[in-house]
Amino acid sequence: MDSTPPSSSSSPFDLVSSALGRYIPRGQAAAPGPAGAPADPAGGPPEQDLPAAGRQEQILGAVNLDRELRVTHRNLEAPVFAGLDAATGSPFVDLLPQGDVPTVTRRLRQVLETGEAHVARVQRLRRTDGSELVVSMSILPAAAPQEGLTVSLIAMARRLHLYAAETAIGTSLDIGETAQSLAESLLAWGDVAAIDLDFAVWTGEGVTERAQDRIRLRRAALVPDRAWPEGYVTLGDDLPGEASRLLAQAIRRADTPQSIVVPDRATIERVLGSPRLVRALVPSDRSAGVACVPLVLEGDPPVVLGVAEVWRRADRPFADSELLDLEELVARTSHHVDLARQHQREHTQVLALQRRLLPRSGGGTIQTASVYQPTTPDSAGVGGDWVNSFPLPDGRTALVVGDVVGHGLGAAATMGQLSMEARALLSAGLAPDEVLEHLDETVTLLDDAETGLAAGYSALGSTCCIAVYDPVSHRVALSSAGHLPPILVSPDGRAGPLALHPHPGLGAEFALREPFGVHTFVAPPGSLLALYTDGLVEDPAVPIDEGIGRLADAVASVHPWDPLQQAARRVVSEVMPARQRDDVTLLLARMIGYRKEDTATWRLPARDDAAVRARALVSALLRQWRTRDGTRDSVLLLVSELVTNAVRHAGGPITVRLIRDGPGLLCEVGDTGNGRPRLGRAGLLDDGGRGLHVVHRLTTRWGVRWTETGKVVWAEVVR
Repeated sequence: MDSTPPSSSSSPFDLVSSALGRYIPRGQAAAPGPAGAPADPAGGPPEQDLPAAGRQEQILGAVNLDRELRVTHRNLEAPVFAGLDAATGSPFVDLLPQGDVPTVTRRLRQVLETGEAHVARVQRLRRTDGSELVVSMSILPAAAPQEGLTVSLIAMARRLHLYAAETAIGTSLDIGETAQSLAESLLAWGDVAAIDLDFAVWTGEGVTERAQDRIRLRRAALVPDRAWPEGYVTLGDDLPGEASRLLAQAIRRADTPQSIVVPDRATIERVLGSPRLVRALVPSDRSAGVACVPLVLEGDPPVVLGVAEVWRRADRPFADSELLDLEELVARTSHHVDLARQHQREHTQVLALQRRLLPRSGGGTIQTASVYQPTTPDSAGVGGDWVNSFPLPDGRTALVVGDVVGHGLGAAATMGQLSMEARALLSAGLAPDEVLEHLDETVTLLDDAETGLAAGYSALGSTCCIAVYDPVSHRVALSSAGHLPPILVSPDGRAGPLALHPHPGLGAEFALREPFGVHTFVAPPGSLLALYTDGLVEDPAVPIDEGIGRLADAVASVHPWDPLQQAARRVVSEVMPARQRDDVTLLLARMIGYRKEDTATWRLPARDDAAVRARALVSALLRQWRTRDGTRDSVLLLVSELVTNAVRHAGGPITVRLIRDGPGLLCEVGDTGNGRPRLGRAGLLDDGGRGLHVVHRLTTRWGVRWTETGKVVWAEVVR
């Protein structure tokens, strides 16, 4: 009868230790098991029958832990585990790099709680001498919950490590993370690994047309994490110019990128030739040899993206086979570095576009401040949120915020196109609802398979909100396409979202399309208007109405004397969800308007004497404003021509408005006509068409804007 106990009664540690006994050659005692007996080597092949690789490269080990994650038993007698301080009673996490402790601790406790094994995690372990060992770590629950855990360790063989490293390095498009992953993988061959990238690669610039002898290196990754000697080049630092030139010359022997090995400290000091360069490049006094492997982008000619450096102590010289492994790993992953460079370039372009769209200044009649915060701290996922504010030629101010679907270059291109189109249409005098109609058509065209953007991206469902502030009447005309309602804070502190008619957004199906409405409201001086994107208020843990309410409370707390930019940042920090899921955008606008003494408005009947009456009223006001005689004559002639044209070509009452704005005077004449005045070429004997030529010559700029009852022709004159 077989007396071997069933597997269910043996702990995983016993099973792993028993398996280890079959692979440890005679003469190498295994660590005692839980009962104090040595692991049974019976049944294992005699030492002379074991292959040489089995005797020299034993890669299996096991550690037993209690529920406090302290070592109770261990079997780490294989030479590859030398230097791992896993003494009985010591915390297992002492073997881990500091940055890995939280993640591994969470995994260990998860297996304790659930009883489900965690298999084959690639993990680094610290040796007592500061070097690190790369292992494949599996966490197994013990036979009974109170017995804790068994951690099996497989020191990663070179080929397995190459595969695992290449897989890990290709998981990110961030240039820093890619370099860090490569450095961590190279640490299996040495004590310190560093990645120095050409500055053009780091910033995402083009590298194929650059002269390779002008390489400028920046340290993109450095492992392990430790205190470095003074003067040493650490993460984010530029290498000294002499060091960059030396490395460039060394790895481009015979004009071809090649690896180099400097075997000892004396040779290193002789090559560098300067104590300052030695301090900058050599990580410690114990570092005696270095292998420098170029990161090469294949081509004709090949382009060097940077240099990978692996440092060792004097007692561990580089073997030829190890240098081949290093070259293979770097060669396999160089294209990942170039992909990250291209992504960085795209990201830089998108971010530059986004910055160009940020508001610059609101002028004297309105104050604006904006905050844009991408989903990720490094902005790697810059998307389609956009915000803009700009003065219109007729003295009003436009406030625009939008949210284009998606992230990346497609969303950025759509964002830029919609933003510029909105600005052009608003400057041409179109009302907010008319502008949204054009944007709606643009989004539909962009989604067309033949005339739109590249396949795989759709902007359908993008949202936009446009507000136009008139600083004379203190009224705001606002239209929204599927956007969340703005927050209005009145001068007395009352705050709340505006009641807007919901709209499905830009590019909706034809059956769902509705006319864009215009919501008009009064915003007295001191009012505060907040426009934002959904990333600021959307939180899965709370209803959207509650998020908007929190934003209204935060905006209402802004004091009238608070610097608006600081207030905008404070509002975002208070309201933004704890777990940011989307880009966050906020635009605050504080209404100021014109002083009453700087504006005047008259309403005149459309009669033949309207021009005469308008000249008299304007002349009296200009004398009161003490305007220069030359300017007064120009303004009177201008008003006369505009009012005459309104009487001749339009009906209904005529409105004349004069605005004193700094060094300029703005003259407006409104009527009920819908015809657009055009500046044409008039012949010598033509009676009509000369009025606009007079207007054109007298003014610095003029234009037309449309209203619900007709149009307004405006013109600006320098005082």
